[in-house]
Amino acid sequence: MKSTSKARNEHIYLRTADGIEQQIMSQVLKIGDKLPSVRMLSKKHDISVSTVLQAYYHLEAKGLIESRPQSGYYVSFNPSRFPQKIEKSNPAQVVRTQNVESIIGEVYDSFSQEGIIRFSLSVPAPEILPLARLNKSMTQALRDLPSNGTQYEHVLGNELLRRQVARWSMHWDGGLKPDDIVTTAGCMNAIAYCLMAVTKPGDTIAVESPVYFGTLRFAHSIGLKVLELPTDPDTGVDPDDVRKALDKHDIKACFFVTNFSNPLGYCMPDEQKKALVQLLAQRGVPLIEDDLYGDVYFGKTRPKSCKSFDEEGNVLWCSSISKTLAPGYRVGWVAPGKYLDDIRRLKLYHSITSPTAQQAAIGSFLATGRYEHHLRKLRQTLHANSLRFTRAIGEYFPAGIKMSNPKGGFILWLELDKKIDAYQLYQEAMFHKISIAPGMMFSLQDRYQNCIRISYGMQWTPEVDRALKKLGDLVKGMM
Repeated sequence: MKSTSKARNEHIYLRTADGIEQQIMSQVLKIGDKLPSVRMLSKKHDISVSTVLQAYYHLEAKGLIESRPQSGYYVSFNPSRFPQKIEKSNPAQVVRTQNVESIIGEVYDSFSQEGIIRFSLSVPAPEILPLARLNKSMTQALRDLPSNGTQYEHVLGNELLRRQVARWSMHWDGGLKPDDIVTTAGCMNAIAYCLMAVTKPGDTIAVESPVYFGTLRFAHSIGLKVLELPTDPDTGVDPDDVRKALDKHDIKACFFVTNFSNPLGYCMPDEQKKALVQLLAQRGVPLIEDDLYGDVYFGKTRPKSCKSFDEEGNVLWCSSISKTLAPGYRVGWVAPGKYLDDIRRLKLYHSITSPTAQQAAIGSFLATGRYEHHLRKLRQTLHANSLRFTRAIGEYFPAGIKMSNPKGGFILWLELDKKIDAYQLYQEAMFHKISIAPGMMFSLQDRYQNCIRISYGMQWTPEVDRALKKLGDLVKGMM
């Protein structure tokens, strides 16, 4: 009964906070407006004072309101200061194979340096992860596994983990079974297996633009050509653009990050996902879906995946806990539909099986219900961060910049003045121990030189605020 009561109270305070947040975002409540007193709001909605305080604390943590001693709570966020919205990308409709290795290498070779503010790293910082509970899960896994985890797992992967991933798929109408799933060493490993399963050197794949550089890097390494498609910053790739590309090019596979993509942050609407799945099934073109960020949503419910609409087994659905729980564990998976035997064979050839202890530890963590509790806290932290970063960028950067407005994930994509060279900005920022990801990393075409990607997957601190101000000053100086 206590847990039911606690859940009900949590729902009430979040509902109260959401109502106020909507009024702030629609500018019914404007910056500087005083909010009703705690007792007044308690009486008006017939809820406890402690529930109202929880709602106000929640909004304060997001940076939407502020407390003034002996005066009350005031709106501190102004949506009109949002940077302008970025426009749909329009890459040239030609296939490319060129390499972007040098810039990627330079940015990510800095990972080992101390004292860097890593806006370039799209993973959650350790301080917002449940490290103590993860440690307990790992210890328990080593105790419970035969031979303390030193033996090979089944080639499909740890059974407990696959069972929990299948159970979790109910959240997005995936309907998976444990034997539909192959575990991998992270999501990128899953994507690599998928690309190798459905293509051969010289083939062309279609991707969003801009696109995650890891995919470009791997596609180049196995001799694939890449066709970048126009991409809307809110809704992603339009099925009509995919149809036109299929009519013009011999495309062997499509790769899209459908939920809160890296780097644009878009979330493809359900009807668009369904239309895309049907189109590619009709054309016999496999869809590799990277759903790495689907659990990190800021709305009421988790968005569906393309796999939710897959009736032909044509969608190879890839995911991982690398962006939500334990980046270094390298635990991922793929539900490859009708390509299951191909993926299983590739895994056997390349790695035989997956690391036993990490898989078992994550399976145990998911089985206890701790994951959902952690995700609720993580989503609240990241949503608050996205608003704080947006407000800071609107205040510290020059007027006229454009920026994505993601409804989940970790990433902001900024389009700066055309005079700005993002690679030069990266070098100047590194001098001040600030790391960003230059936009040209995310395309094989000569594009996005004035764009940068920034991650907000960290605790908000005065140091982070100062780093954003310094970055804004550097941009102003380059203009």
